[in-house]
Amino acid sequence: MSYNKPVYTAIVMAAGSGLRMKTSTKKQFINIHGMPVVAYSLKAFQENENISSIVLVVPKDYIDESIAMCIRYGFNKVKNITEGSDKRFKSVFNGLQAAPKDTDYVLIHDGVRPMITGELIDRCCKYVLLTRACVAAVPVTDTIKRANTHGFAVETLDRSTLWSIQTPQAFSYPLLLEAYKSLRKTIDEYGTDENKITDDAVIVENMTDCHVRIIAGDPKNIKITTPNDLIIAEAYLKG
Repeated sequence: MSYNKPVYTAIVMAAGSGLRMKTSTKKQFINIHGMPVVAYSLKAFQENENISSIVLVVPKDYIDESIAMCIRYGFNKVKNITEGSDKRFKSVFNGLQAAPKDTDYVLIHDGVRPMITGELIDRCCKYVLLTRACVAAVPVTDTIKRANTHGFAVETLDRSTLWSIQTPQAFSYPLLLEAYKSLRKTIDEYGTDENKITDDAVIVENMTDCHVRIIAGDPKNIKITTPNDLIIAEAYLKG
């Protein structure tokens, strides 16, 4: 680990299939107001003084296009563009392995959350120094019920303790890398259900003794998943 200024690397995840968008172009490469969706996330990390380098994870057949995009927009902090996999956590592991070796902390971010702000990046960088693991989140405002297998409500959950998790998710680089290595070993040996691995925090929660700190996210920091999300993102970015 660096003993001077901490070295932060952003790993931007843009390897998803985007089936729910129902477009021929993958959602992370759809143009909004003249730029691909993923370029907005890259721009935010490029312009943030805390971030030393960026790793971009994309589908194999988008690598050349991604290189051209980074050149076009001057994203010179992108030090590596690596291929994704069929599962998100496998793609993140590829990104971790492609990070510069002097990295102290990593910020994992969904490339289809284009409304990320410099303030949120700064907040992640601040708290990961204190806790080794933190995730951006917003309070749940809807009433949440747990249902049984027959579709009947069995419990109303206390929403004051519930959070909707966003990205970035920030971690000590050695901590997250070792957690991923332990996960791969566990999957190989015990056949862990891969569908339960929904984000990076759950890996740290299950593979280490580190507690993950929840920090204030941003309601505008939505994830583009459906055509309706794209309309909302277009409105936000235009404004």
